[in-house]
Amino acid sequence: MRDNLRDALKTALKSRDRSAISALRSALAAIDNAEAIPVDQSVDTTAGNEHVAGAALGVGAAEARRRTLTEADVRSIVENEVRERTGAAEDYERLGRAEQAGQLRAEAAVLRRHLEPAD
Repeated sequence: MRDNLRDALKTALKSRDRSAISALRSALAAIDNAEAIPVDQSVDTTAGNEHVAGAALGVGAAEARRRTLTEADVRSIVENEVRERTGAAEDYERLGRAEQAGQLRAEAAVLRRHLEPAD
C-alpha cells in the first residue's frame, strides 16, 4: 500500500492536484512516524566518546532500527487519516466553513480510494 501511495503522490505532483498531494504526504508521514521507535527505547551507546557522555562513534552509529509495519498496520494508519479528515470536515461544516470542509472531504476521498481493494 505504501508503494501505491508513493506512486499516487508522484502522479498528483505531476498533475498539481493539491488535495491529493496534501492527503498523500500526510498519510506517508503518518506511516513514517509509526515506524519510529518509541522515545523510551534508547539507542545502545555503550561504545561512547570519552569527551561526550553517551555519544556514539562512527557513521550511522546512533541510527536506530525502525519498526517494520505490516500491511494491516499501514491500512489502519490510512483508515485513521480518513477518519480524522472526515471528523474535522464535520466540525468545519458545523462552524459554517464549507470551503475547508470540502477540502478535507476531498482529501479523505483520495485516501479512501487507496483503501478499496484492487480489481
